[in-house]
Formats: sequence, structure tokens, C-alpha cells
Amino acid sequence: MLRPHISLECLNVGVQKLITEWPRPGSPSERQRFAQLQEAFPKQFQEVFPDPHRARTVVVIPSLSLPPEELKKISGVNHYEERMLFTLMLLRMPRTRLIFITSEPIAPGIIDYYLQLLPGVPSVHAQERLTFWACHDASPIPLAQKVLDRPRLIQRIRHGIVDPSAAHLTCFNATERERTLAVRLGIPLYACDPDLHHLGTKSGSREVFREAGIPFPDGFENLRDLADVTDALTELKRRHPALRRAVVKLDEGFSGEGNAVFTYGDDAPEGAALHAWVQDRLPERLRFEAASETIERYGSAFEEMGGVVELFVEGAVKASPSAQCRVDPLHKPVVISTHDQVLGGPTGQVFLGCTFPAAEPYRMEVQHYGCRVAEILARRGALGRFSVDFVSVESQEGWDHYAIEINLRKGGTTHPYLMLEFLTDGHYDADTGCFLTLDDQPRYYYASDNLVSERYRGLIPRDLVEIAVYHGLHFHGAMQQGVVFHLIGALSEFGKLGVLCIGDSPETARRYYDDTVRVLDLETSGNAPP
Repeated sequence: MLRPHISLECLNVGVQKLITEWPRPGSPSERQRFAQLQEAFPKQFQEVFPDPHRARTVVVIPSLSLPPEELKKISGVNHYEERMLFTLMLLRMPRTRLIFITSEPIAPGIIDYYLQLLPGVPSVHAQERLTFWACHDASPIPLAQKVLDRPRLIQRIRHGIVDPSAAHLTCFNATERERTLAVRLGIPLYACDPDLHHLGTKSGSREVFREAGIPFPDGFENLRDLADVTDALTELKRRHPALRRAVVKLDEGFSGEGNAVFTYGDDAPEGAALHAWVQDRLPERLRFEAASETIERYGSAFEEMGGVVELFVEGAVKASPSAQCRVDPLHKPVVISTHDQVLGGPTGQVFLGCTFPAAEPYRMEVQHYGCRVAEILARRGALGRFSVDFVSVESQEGWDHYAIEINLRKGGTTHPYLMLEFLTDGHYDADTGCFLTLDDQPRYYYASDNLVSERYRGLIPRDLVEIAVYHGLHFHGAMQQGVVFHLIGALSEFGKLGVLCIGDSPETARRYYDDTVRVLDLETSGNAPP
């Protein structure tokens, strides 16, 4: 990819000048400068965003600025930056420039794979408008911090921004680091102000649900340690004597990996003895979703970030739908999709993938509840994409929905939906909850971040491309359906791959997924044809 040229003398002078001018992170002057950048964003959103032929620059920092101990629980997490490679589809707009920053270099074959998906744009034209920079740092430090630690890299990024008034920074989730980075780059951040971080925690989510007036499980938020957890588990059992299980969640856990389930069983006593019973049995009856978790580490993490305890929603027939929402720079809230989450783990709380849209019997109810949450968050000043997760139980009257959490960031349902949108130029129909192509044909998908097999280890990106081409596992532009891979960099080391399967019906989408698994299993079985 072409990179902007900067002379060494210019770089040295520019870096020294910028360092002396940068406000201290978190200082009033930095916050003031950030507010000024954000106040100018609505004008750019009104004038630049609607016109695909307007020149603009998008800086992508796919930093997972999340607790390191929680990130360690996810296999191949160092490759999750690749999930934001869907932003390369923005290059279909002929005057858009993209600057993509990563911790480590991404294999050229992976970049080529995405560029060939661009509808109607020659790869060479897209490459001229695409710049990749890598920090060459595989440490668990958040990517945003790695960039902040490299002032020369910041100067190079600034040099690549042709017009700051037509540029913005996008990221996976926004913390103080991303705010500082936006200020140092001199462009607005299309994400929520880190000062609103609490609204996206498990405790903050419950507070928002209460304000929105939507149902959510009985429980307790803003707990500080395992002693508080013991008190909450005790009181919850007293409120609901028939309660069998309760969920304990870290406030900043994600993908369900920070969750644990406490089982009361049939031997829980009543009355004053209950508290001591819960306290004694907490270490043995708290079952963690993360396989490597221990009570000692979990207790330490709870003291650091806090958490909640709530009812485990029981039901013979359950679903886990999600509403994906957005608040734009004009403060307009909108629901942009619904999904059914595909969950795994010991008690079905770990995110594995999703299907779009959510099931017809309840998708409009989920959309309605998501809209109410979005309205509250818009009033609170939120910005950007987020999702609201539910647990839904079938009853004789229909479906009962319980809001579980707000993910105030991009998530596992973000990249598959945006790939569908970019590949087809279609739109979400809020009246039906379906996605329609330009000629009003419906599209559905099945997506997973966790297609995993030990046998897939050792497959390099080139191998995957060859297998996909040989077996026709690719996206068909004319048909506007097919298969798109992501997390390709995790394949060789971890045997892990992401896949998006788009079809003209839910059955077609699932068939594409099953075919993909069948082909990969065949090709790694030792019985594949030469």
C-alpha cells in the first residue's frame, strides 16, 4: 500500500513541536479540545457523510481497550483487530482514504482478500487510497496506547490526513486512550465519550434498563467484592425461594467470559443460616464460563471492576436476541438490526456467533425495546454503535424478554452486518426487521467468530484462499450471497476462523456455513483430493 512520504527532518521537527503542544492526557485542556472536535463533527456528518463522492479520511484504530485479564480468556485475541477490516469496504467510495493501524503487520494476502470484495472498484485504485501502519508490538497493551507511545507514528498518521475537517477516528471501543489519540490527531472520534463508560458496564446497563422502563432480571448492581456477591446471592434467594441458579457478572466482562453461575441446589437452608451457607459454598458452586478462571482470580477482578448478581433466566425454550443500535452525531437514535446470538460455554453465555435477523415471532419486540434504550443513551450523550442483549423465554402468551446488558461499543454483531451492508448497498427495513438489497430482495446471514478445529492449525492465508476458490466458497457479487471469511490471521496458530454466510433465506445462509465446515474438515482430514 502506498504510504505518505515524510522527510526525516520534517518528521523530527514536527514530532518535537507536537509533543510540546499536546495537552496532558485527562487534563482539562485535553477535555476541552476533545469537546471542540466533537462539536464540529455534526457539520461533517451532514455535509460529507451523505455524499459518496466527497473526499474524506477515515482513521481506523481497532484497539480492544479492555481489561487484559479478560482478553486473555479469548483464543487468538491478538488477531481480533482484523475484525475491523470490514472498513476496507469504505474504499468503494472513490475519494475516500483509509488509514488502518495494527499492532502487528497483517499478511498482504489477507488485505488482498478484502480488496477483491470491493464492488466495482479496481484493486489498484483502492490500494492507492489505503495506508497500513503497524506498531510491530505483540504485547497485550491496548493498540491505542501503543500508538500513543509512538509519536513518530502519530505524526505519520497526521500527515496522511488530507483535510482534518473531513476526517474522523473509528475504533472498537472508546476509552481515555482513544480520546487522547483523537486530540493528538486533531480529528473527532466516532464513538462514545469515555466519560460515559459506566453506561456500558453491567451495573450501568441495569440502571439504563430501569430508566427505560423495560424488563430485566431481578438482582443487584454496583457490587464491589465477593462479600457483596455473597450478600446479593443470599437476598436474591430470600426474594425467590424457588430460585435454582443466579448469575454473577464482572462489570467489564465481555463475550460472556466474565460470567459465572451459582447453583443453590436442594440443600440451601432457609432463614438466618442461608448467608453462612452461601459464603461457605461460593468457591465450589460458582461455575465460571471461562475455562481457565479460578475463584482467586475472579475475586481479584471483581474487586478491581465490580459487578452484578441477578436471576438466571430459566425456560424450556429460550433465545438470546440482540438489538444493534446507533446514535449519530446529530444525536438521532435508531435501531439498525436485530440478531439471534449463537451462544456456548458451560451454561450458554459465551458469544460464538449470530444469525440475522432475529426470529420473526419476536424481532419487532426486541427492536422496540432496543429503541427505548437508544433514546435514553442519546439523551445521556452517547455516540456511535452499541448493542442491547436480551434473554427471551417462550410462554403461552408469546415471548417474555429480559434485557441483560448494553455493549457500548462495536461487537460481534457489528462486522457481519456492516459487511452485508457494504457488499450489497442494501438497507435495513425497520417496518419488517429485514434487510433488503437494492432490488428489494431479502438477505439473511449466519456468522461466527469461532469456527475452530485443531486440524485447521497450520493453514496459512494462502491455503484458505486456495481452498475457498477450489470449492467455490466466496461471495458472489451477481447473486449477492455467499461466504466471506474474517479472523484469517488466527487460523494457522489457533485453528480459529471467522465466517459470514449470506443467503436469500435463513436456510441458504446456514447451508453455506455447513458447506464451509464440511469443506475445511475434508481439506484437513488427509483425504482431500490433490
